[in-house]
Amino acid sequence: ALIDQAKYQKWYQQSVEDPDKFWGKHGKRIDWFKPYTKVKNTSFTGKVSIKWFEDGVTNVSYNCIDRHLKKHGDRVAFIWEGDNPYIDKKVTYNELYEQVCRLANVLKKHGVKKGDRVTIYMPMIPEAAYAMLACARIGAVHSVVFGGFSPEALAGRIVDCESTVVITCDEGVRGGKSIPLKENTDTAINIAAKQKVAVKTVIAVRRTGGKTGWEPGRDFWYHEEIAKVKGDCPPAKMKAEDPLFILYTSGSTGKPKGVLHTTAGYLVYAAMTHEYTFDYHPGDIYWCTADVGWVTGHSYIVYGPLANAATSLMFEGVPNYPDQGRFWDVIDKHKVNIFYTAPTAIRSLMGAGDHFVKRASRSSLRLLGTVGEPINPEAWEWYYKVVGDSRCPIVDTWWQTETGGHMITPLPGA
Repeated sequence: ALIDQAKYQKWYQQSVEDPDKFWGKHGKRIDWFKPYTKVKNTSFTGKVSIKWFEDGVTNVSYNCIDRHLKKHGDRVAFIWEGDNPYIDKKVTYNELYEQVCRLANVLKKHGVKKGDRVTIYMPMIPEAAYAMLACARIGAVHSVVFGGFSPEALAGRIVDCESTVVITCDEGVRGGKSIPLKENTDTAINIAAKQKVAVKTVIAVRRTGGKTGWEPGRDFWYHEEIAKVKGDCPPAKMKAEDPLFILYTSGSTGKPKGVLHTTAGYLVYAAMTHEYTFDYHPGDIYWCTADVGWVTGHSYIVYGPLANAATSLMFEGVPNYPDQGRFWDVIDKHKVNIFYTAPTAIRSLMGAGDHFVKRASRSSLRLLGTVGEPINPEAWEWYYKVVGDSRCPIVDTWWQTETGGHMITPLPGA
């Protein structure tokens, strides 16, 4: 393992005794256009102020894509597993670069500038990640809204961050059913207009070819737009504390609150925790089953893994379609080494019986993780013994939308 008990204790001491030195070292895990000289600038008395690497200049999209191209351009960045078990595709870092640059150029063509907010309302398809990275590339602030949310919830989030552009899809596909995302978007835009927020541009990915409403001049097909622009787009020079994204907390304690994460501190921590919590080694196939609509998807499907030049699996479907063995079949199909899911999913699959698990070999698995809520002892035991054959450590991770990365977790080697 990358970290054992002794190394953890040593690092922990260093981080407490000299945080500037400790984080100054770890801040170098990302590339900088202008290196920082200030590491930590925090004040918790009176007006809380927290700044990391504040005089540094970097770009998240550059760190997740460009810097890997020379050595790892042909490495797979995303394995996309469709809702239909017979549909999947692989996207290399070279391909990711072109897709993200094209979409970034499309956004620029439509007048999106640094600091503008872009709402992303998408299913779990590669274009959702391209959209996030394209925003980061040009300094636009993305607000991803979970594709299962209602038009009203979407409208509330569009209004709150005053978004003028929405990137969506004709229809999403989940568990064999279509979800009318474009129709929901149209409804949400009408609601937002009544609250004086006007969406000027909608870019729609054609996923199913299903029937959709269309407003010429406002609505554009993704595939038509990206065909008209160049496949290169220089990354914007972003200050460390420039905003990267807004994500609304699930509102379990009242009205959803928009949490704003900034550029450098967030990326350093997402990448660092992805590497050490999951004991990630180059060549590992890593699968986090979350949706990009939640912070887990932001940090541990997109930003953390890609900053580490990892291969991240993105799954469009649900755990029980076509049957309750889907997760384990996908693990075998793509030879997944690290698997990160939620206790809710584990409990429901546990209820379906062991035979779904046992029909798959799962021999590629090396490490299991959980996220989203505390895991109850029965589910932990089943996950460890049945899914992991009593040979894979489990990392039970606690954190929040607000933290952007793991706060409390066991480490596999410690």
